Amino acid sequence: MEAAKSGGINFAGAIGDTYGKLLQNSSYRYFALVLGAPVNLFTLLVHRVHKAGDIYTSTERETRQELLASGLQEQLKTEFAEQLHSKVRFFGQQASVAELDSQARQLAAERFENIVAERVDSRLREKGLARSTFISTFQALLRHPWFLPLSIIPGFPLYLLILLYSSPYLKYIFERLVMTVFVIFGVAVLVFTILYISPFDPAVNILGQTATDAQITEFNRVYGLDQPYLVQLWDNVKGIAMFDLGKAFAGNEDIVTAIGRKFPVTLELTLLSLLMAIVIAIPIGIISATKPNSWFDYTFMLIALIGLSIPSFWQGLVFILGFSIKLQWLPATFSPSNWMTFIMPVVVLGTGLTAAIARMTRASTLEVIHEDYIITATAKGLSKRKVLLKHAVRNALIPIVTVIGLQFGSMLGGAAVTEKVFNISGLGSYIVDKQFIPDIPAIMGGVVYTAITISLINAIIDILYAFVDPRIRSKMKQY
Repeated sequence: MEAAKSGGINFAGAIGDTYGKLLQNSSYRYFALVLGAPVNLFTLLVHRVHKAGDIYTSTERETRQELLASGLQEQLKTEFAEQLHSKVRFFGQQASVAELDSQARQLAAERFENIVAERVDSRLREKGLARSTFISTFQALLRHPWFLPLSIIPGFPLYLLILLYSSPYLKYIFERLVMTVFVIFGVAVLVFTILYISPFDPAVNILGQTATDAQITEFNRVYGLDQPYLVQLWDNVKGIAMFDLGKAFAGNEDIVTAIGRKFPVTLELTLLSLLMAIVIAIPIGIISATKPNSWFDYTFMLIALIGLSIPSFWQGLVFILGFSIKLQWLPATFSPSNWMTFIMPVVVLGTGLTAAIARMTRASTLEVIHEDYIITATAKGLSKRKVLLKHAVRNALIPIVTVIGLQFGSMLGGAAVTEKVFNISGLGSYIVDKQFIPDIPAIMGGVVYTAITISLINAIIDILYAFVDPRIRSKMKQY
């Protein structure tokens, strides 16, 4: 029973200590105050009640009366007045007596309050007491057996935030996700603003040049294009958040349904290309780093340079002419039901990524294998393979993971060219087709949902840093 009680006190103390640290962090303070408003208001009320009759208030009152009776405040005012008058005379400045007296009175009041606080703290320390604060009141309430169970529902967001803040890893992940939300919102605002100021007129492009003014006005009214900028922006952002962007201007199709049908095709194509690049590029890069300036190194780095230089649309056309028309090995037109139609688009989209990862893997591994700790591990008698995989490659992964994350975003956003070449009905080609209208909700949905995917991938990459590099884990614990 005593052990359970002690454990509960320690748990409450840990919550209170974490909450105190959280309030000292300016980035989290306002979130904590807003999310825990009911609990904070109750704690503040209890704190005010206790403060009115606690030992600190009575000691402060007595100390203040003693210092006022001693004439300390008037003495401080006289000293500050003399200092200000001396300063004015020394620098030859012009100032009225009333202004100097007002400044002296203000400085004396501030200094007097500081002296009162110092004297009170000193007297409380002599008695073994401490000042009652908002945090100490919260900690005292947590030690009450009924406070935490009763406050868990109204204070659930606050306790969840405290839990996140108490763990360096959860805090790191939470901050990255919050940053992702701001990035997505920024992308949405930027894309909508560009489309809003675009010279294209959706009504004229869809209805044609022969459309009457009445028809154009009715079109703008139906789709909300006659509303002010902020109203349209809010409607589009709200639609993205609620997965309800309405109907497209052209074709009258549901936008979210269309994106949900086309986006998996683009994502599957990109993921397969990424997998191909990782499987091929990392081993080649490691082997090239272990055999620098050899024929193998020169050959594969030359191939990688060529892969970076080849335009994807030209490579796709060459593949179609060679493997589809001339050799007739692979179908030229994409079909989701035929896995062979994935081969050429995946290779074309993954060529540049493979080359970039291979070159970065070689450069990063080559830099690491000459470090002192690698020489030390070799001197201890570890096998070359163990030194390479356990020490060298693991420490070389940070820039490699960075390149993979950045290139994946580029692939997902730039898949439109490959989709057009192979007639793939993916999200990239969908955005391109809608761009020339411009079909604002359709483009907003396509671009922002793509940005969401890229942002989440980058957040995952940031989180992977902590597991790949022990130095980052160490900094996170101190963060």
